[in-house]
Amino acid sequence: MGIIGSQLKPFSATAFQAGKDFFQVTDEDVRGKWAVFFFYPADFTFVCPTELEDLGEHYDMLQKLGVEVYAVSTDTHFSHKAWHDTSEKIGKLNFPFLGDQNHNLATNFDVLREGAGLADRATFVIDPDGVIQLVEQTCEGVGRNANELVRKIRAAQYVRNNPGQVCPAAWEEGEETLAPSLDLVGKI
Repeated sequence: MGIIGSQLKPFSATAFQAGKDFFQVTDEDVRGKWAVFFFYPADFTFVCPTELEDLGEHYDMLQKLGVEVYAVSTDTHFSHKAWHDTSEKIGKLNFPFLGDQNHNLATNFDVLREGAGLADRATFVIDPDGVIQLVEQTCEGVGRNANELVRKIRAAQYVRNNPGQVCPAAWEEGEETLAPSLDLVGKI
C-alpha cells in the first residue's frame, strides 16, 4: 500500500521550540488537527536552513489554516536548540523541531536513507483523522517551496470540506473546482 491515504503511525519524539522547555510530541498530539511533517537531512547544513526559513515565513498563515508544523531531522533536540541559538535564519523560527535520533519517524514515513542515518528531504501533510493526504519528496540539492505547500494544503482542506469536489491543477482558493462526473469525461 502506498503512503497516501495511510494512517500516521505511533511515535513519540522530544521537541525543541523557541521559548519553551523540551517537550514530548506523540501521534496522539497530532490527531484532531492538520499537521505538516517537514523532514530535512541535518542541522547545520546548506539547503535546509533556506527551506526552513521559507516555511517559517508562512508559519502564521499555516496556523490560521489550523495547521501545525513539525520540522524533523535525525538530529537530537539538543542539536536543534544549538542550531536555533547560533543561526540567524533558524533563530527566527517558532515551530517545533522534533529530534529523531532513533530514526522512528524517518522509518515510519519511509524517508530514512539506509546506511546514512539521515532523512530524505520530504514533506507530509496529515489531516485531522491522522491520514496522510499529501507527500512531496525531493533530491538532496532541491529545496521546497512553502507557497506551493500552502496552496496544496488549502486544496486538501477544500476537498475534505466539500465532498464530491476536486481541485484542478494550479487551483487557488476561491477559484472554480470540478465535480467529477460522466458529463466531464473527455471534455476537459
